[in-house]
Amino acid sequence: MSNPHFFPDKLLELSSFTERFVARRVENEQADVYFASYPAGTVIEEHDHDTENYGVITKGRLVLILDGVETEYGVGDWYHVDRHVRHAARFEEDTAEIEIWFK
Repeated sequence: MSNPHFFPDKLLELSSFTERFVARRVENEQADVYFASYPAGTVIEEHDHDTENYGVITKGRLVLILDGVETEYGVGDWYHVDRHVRHAARFEEDTAEIEIWFK
């Protein structure tokens, strides 16, 4: 893994996603899969999605805030956010994750 995104270089051939975060994306009619990386200090403000989201941390740590409650996730931990649930996140260290957004 020689690139700064913490994933194999081959994934850099996937389509790019650059909204609230930077990722490479695989899309199909059931779900989109994101290979996302976040530099230390990244904060994602409160928002929601039309999708049901699952993610697994592959490097670093995620602090996920749901209903004002902070939960920390580390390498190998899975998290879940239901559709239309307001949430926020922060990354206090360089972090990478695989996210699946079910349509």
